[in-house]
Amino acid sequence: MTRQIVLNAFDMNCVTHIVAGTWRHPESQAARYKDLEYWTDLAKLLERGLFDGLFIADVLGIYDVYAGGPEAALRSGAQVPVNDPLLVVPAMAAATQHLGFGITAATSFEHPYSFARRMSTLDHLTKGRVGWNIVTGYLESAARNHGLDTITPHADRYDIADEYTEVLYKLWEGSWEDDAVGAEPGRAHYADPAKVHPIEHLGKHFRVPGIHLCEPSIQRTPVLYQAGASHRGKQFGAENAEVIFIGAPTKEVLREAVADIRTRASDAGRDPYDVKIVNGHVAVTGASPQAARDRYEDFRRYTDPEGALALWSGWLGSDLSRFDLDDPVAVTDNEYLKSSVQMFGQGQWTLRDFIDAHAIDAEGGFSVGGPTEVADDLQSWVEETDVDGFNLTNVITPGSFADFIDHVVPELQRRGVYKTAYEEGSLRHKLFGRGARLPESHRAARYRRVTEEATR
Repeated sequence: MTRQIVLNAFDMNCVTHIVAGTWRHPESQAARYKDLEYWTDLAKLLERGLFDGLFIADVLGIYDVYAGGPEAALRSGAQVPVNDPLLVVPAMAAATQHLGFGITAATSFEHPYSFARRMSTLDHLTKGRVGWNIVTGYLESAARNHGLDTITPHADRYDIADEYTEVLYKLWEGSWEDDAVGAEPGRAHYADPAKVHPIEHLGKHFRVPGIHLCEPSIQRTPVLYQAGASHRGKQFGAENAEVIFIGAPTKEVLREAVADIRTRASDAGRDPYDVKIVNGHVAVTGASPQAARDRYEDFRRYTDPEGALALWSGWLGSDLSRFDLDDPVAVTDNEYLKSSVQMFGQGQWTLRDFIDAHAIDAEGGFSVGGPTEVADDLQSWVEETDVDGFNLTNVITPGSFADFIDHVVPELQRRGVYKTAYEEGSLRHKLFGRGARLPESHRAARYRRVTEEATR
């Protein structure tokens, strides 16, 4: 069977997610992010395009590294103000039947006991269509506003995440037996106490003695997403994640990253293809190549360099206002920035060149063209790198997604590399085709009390 491309829409509950400034475009509806109808309309659009999921980013802090304050981020709406990603999901689920929802939540700022209940509730309400994007947090402002003096050191954050997920797996997978609950006529009791178990967790970071508050949902554990790029982050992903997000700008970089992830997953005792790998991608398209190029040039007129600098300063943890925009990137003290430029083969780029080049294609690959050109490009990324699919970032919302669905999806379907209908069942079953539950090879399976038969 021809390999089917996985497609997620990448968005955030704010006016500016990745591409700063384009909320001002006359077609953009980004400023409607506060309206529930914006989200339900987006969900219905994505389901029309047979997208696997809507991947919702989130932060719990402000981008205040640039110029030492939040002013640039506030002026550009760069991920602030930002609303809670979880609260829009039930309405979107009610408006759709198949679309999955990947929700970003950090292990650093919420106790796992309450988080377990929130995700189980969503899995119930969505009928098994929810995923969790596991992040550890990276903004100093988030740490300070949650009562910490500074962000926890990187390695320690992953130690916390290891225990955090252990607590969750115990709650989701082991606290309630499959047949602990029954509501059939004539049954005297709703839940059998003998089949509901306290997890008795006592660890370095968390103490959770009791039972999970929710009865088992369709998936029990939501589909697990992750995007760590460091050595420690990659190892965590290999042991836990089912979908890993990468932001590789070239096929060479992506090919190496995909091979590394699959090797790490195998070393962790998993099938290397139990992990779906998706790369960030921006596709600007139209009915013809010229229409797409015209659209791209139109979008560029609305980009906001100051907003881009605010975002990049936060992502890099380095105040880019310290440098003149016409300074070569080589003079900066940020190794990620310098290596990023080298990956593009542009060693003499100035900071202005870098920001200009990344005004739209900030995370991952980039395509501008008609349906044939974009489909060719996406297929070549899959065939040459072994990646499973893409997280599509919008330039304007929902217009970028609508353009892709109207022009590129039919071409991918014509080639047999993209589905023409959804499978029934949970998000996990749609992605992997073998039921709603995690496989026995996953780390979480060790916390099950009995061998469970996966259900659809």
